[in-house]
Amino acid sequence: MGLNGIDISGWQEGIDLSAVAADFVIMKATQGTGFVSKDFVRQYQQAKENGKLVGCYHYAEGGDYVAEANHFLDVVGNRVGEAILCLDWEGQDNPTFGKNDFDWVKGFCDYVFSKTGVKPLVYIQKSAMERIDGIGDYGLWIAHYPDYTPTGYQETPWNEGAYACAIRQYSSVGQISGYNGNLDLDKFYGDADSWRAYAAINGENMSPEPTPQPVVNTPDGSTLELVERTMSGEFGDGDDRRANLGTRYDEVQSFINHIYEASANDLANEVLSGKYGNGDTRKVVLGDRYSEVQGIVNGEAEKKYYTIQSGDVLSKIAAANGTTVDNLVRLNGISNPDLIYAGTKIRVK
Repeated sequence: MGLNGIDISGWQEGIDLSAVAADFVIMKATQGTGFVSKDFVRQYQQAKENGKLVGCYHYAEGGDYVAEANHFLDVVGNRVGEAILCLDWEGQDNPTFGKNDFDWVKGFCDYVFSKTGVKPLVYIQKSAMERIDGIGDYGLWIAHYPDYTPTGYQETPWNEGAYACAIRQYSSVGQISGYNGNLDLDKFYGDADSWRAYAAINGENMSPEPTPQPVVNTPDGSTLELVERTMSGEFGDGDDRRANLGTRYDEVQSFINHIYEASANDLANEVLSGKYGNGDTRKVVLGDRYSEVQGIVNGEAEKKYYTIQSGDVLSKIAAANGTTVDNLVRLNGISNPDLIYAGTKIRVK
């Protein structure tokens, strides 16, 4: 369950929101203490006229949070109580980001709430969300992308359920019919009534609990350990494996696919580097490839090399290593047995 929507700014100036499918639209209203998005009023009105839920956001520049909040509220005006209010907290043009995140964000949100009775949501990237942990009962709007591959709306965005949030922004390169360009795509974890509760002034359910999201497993252990358990049958196959491995599925399945697709020589070199462990672990992980790979590994282990020293001749090297000159010539492709060079590494067994 959830609602699909977009967030826009002056970068999408002129967008025809009557032509774009969206349950909600969040529009940039202001930035810092003086900037106003020039298409904000038109975007907002068109979204409303086309029956879309609406939101407004302020892009922080990290200055005086009271001054920035007042600028935001002056522009939003009588839209308070109708639109959800959001703070966009990120690093560009914001020198306070990464230095005083908690105090600034909490100060801004507390001030907006004291002036409006509306608790704003906070937009922040996933990697920084811990910096504002504990700021209060303010909903989170988390930006977290798996990659930058163009996509449409997704019913179950990547990594959904790994953490709680009110809104998830899962793409900055969304492709939606009706607009020729990239759009930020978002999923709101609630219904229209939940959205209105976030927007309401002193509403009884000002910060509703997000709609329960699917539980996503995140099994513990290294990739090698999970591969061993997978190859032993613990996580099943197909959809069962995907569900049981949860957020670890891609890394584990990629590891397994590599084993089946790589050449035996490549796998043998990786065995020698320690990638597949030892003993039973190696046998289980390599599966059907174990015998051919281990055969190469065993052959490599039996090889012996010697670095030619000044004054060496092949007959002396052969005698010292229990072999013959002819064998050294064969193993190393030596064209002239009487011409060898100090510092050259040759195989002697």
